[in-house]
Amino acid sequence: MWVLRNFDLQQLQTRLAAADYRWLLPLPFLVALEQVIRAFKWRQFLFLLRPIGVWRLFGAIMVGYLSNYVVPVRVSPFVRAWLVARIEDMRVGTVLASIALDRIIDGFVFVAITVVALTFVVFPDDTGTVRDGLIWGGAGSMAAFSLLVVGLLWLRRVGAQENILPKTLLAWLPDRLARSVNAFGTLFAEGIVLPHEGWRRGVIIAASVAIKITATLQMVFAGLAFEVVLAPMEYVFIMVFLGFLSLFAGLLRIVGGFVVGAVFVLGGFGVDVETALAMAVIVQAASFLTLAVTGAVALWVEGISLSNLRERGGKRSSRNPTDGSKDD
Repeated sequence: MWVLRNFDLQQLQTRLAAADYRWLLPLPFLVALEQVIRAFKWRQFLFLLRPIGVWRLFGAIMVGYLSNYVVPVRVSPFVRAWLVARIEDMRVGTVLASIALDRIIDGFVFVAITVVALTFVVFPDDTGTVRDGLIWGGAGSMAAFSLLVVGLLWLRRVGAQENILPKTLLAWLPDRLARSVNAFGTLFAEGIVLPHEGWRRGVIIAASVAIKITATLQMVFAGLAFEVVLAPMEYVFIMVFLGFLSLFAGLLRIVGGFVVGAVFVLGGFGVDVETALAMAVIVQAASFLTLAVTGAVALWVEGISLSNLRERGGKRSSRNPTDGSKDD
């Protein structure tokens, strides 16, 4: 990989030997805190449907992350929705809609932070490729999320009807599939609900910002362990860059995208390859271990085995996602 072309193993060993590992102690706490805030935010979307406790939602989120490690495809939202529906006697489609709303709000907040980062940080890139890529990524994300909002509003409006699908499309679909699609669409539409209280909506936005700050602080503390101190907005820029890169790497199933991207963007701000690599690996390892261990504990608390989770995730990745039954 070209970003590691100047990598020196001896220098990496020297950096690791000289690091102050006390700065890494907050990392697991920050990883867990990020998900607690996410659970608190998710609770605001679900409150009108069912006032579920933050810790129960936190457990579902962690189990969802664990499912991504044991199933070859990303099924976290489906596992989260299935677990909450199973425990709270709700419908999977309805809970899944709350997750969709949550992700969309997160997306808009992320685009806003991207604008701030591009306004206050000039990345040292002679070609302007990085800046242009982030601009196009932000614009594309804004367009995509706006279209999703329009789609959700339409689905919410027609959700009360018996047939959500157009009659011309229904005529081409098998009866069983058409019934499944309509059933799932109706259940999903029931979950497209925003909190009425203004303060809850404010909490959702504030929580989205807090999640991004917490994620940024993980790289800050990793840097302090190696005496790397950047400007606050430069860390925000790094978070934005890695956020877009991780999204595309996940879609394209590219392994190591986060580490390579971190080495590249930190290098742009003057961090040597060995230190950047150490910071990236440590942040990723802390995230992986914290999510895996906490997810396993949450799985045990709910009385679900790892084989059950793998089976559930496998079914979700291969079965028709329009199945809206409560037990699925």
